[in-house]
Amino acid sequence: MTHLTPMTPDEFTRWRAQSIPAYAADKVRSGRWTSSESLAEAEKEVASLLPQGLQTPNQWFFSIESADGACVGAVWLGRAERAFGPIGYVFDVVVWPAFRRQGHAGRAMQALEHEALARGCSGLALHVFGHNLPARSLYALLGYEPVNMNLYKPLAPPGADGGP
Repeated sequence: MTHLTPMTPDEFTRWRAQSIPAYAADKVRSGRWTSSESLAEAEKEVASLLPQGLQTPNQWFFSIESADGACVGAVWLGRAERAFGPIGYVFDVVVWPAFRRQGHAGRAMQALEHEALARGCSGLALHVFGHNLPARSLYALLGYEPVNMNLYKPLAPPGADGGP
């Protein structure tokens, strides 16, 4: 059984050290930032969302624990307002590499539903990068549906592909 526990300051430091570079890399891969600017931009974005770090109001951090009590990952849940009321926004879900492909992420997301309800949220929303096929598949299995999509197609100048 996987369950969530409030994150300790040491776990928050570990999460932050992993999450910011991973987020920066995803932004580079998605074409939003250059490699040279990505880490500074990721730091800036996280700092703006978490001005008080782990103690920022309406932002909750959980460690994902396995049945034997091992910390196998982390989840960041924030509160967001929508026209119909508050929802939970899942900013980050990470399972540490040694524990991946064991079902922890799916069980953590299910446990997160209870945490969101306990905080007065009527639903959960999240963003997933298009290139993250495993996460997209997981979220679809858990009942998440797209509400907005950005699409991209790279173009080659005429003759670049050997054509006319």
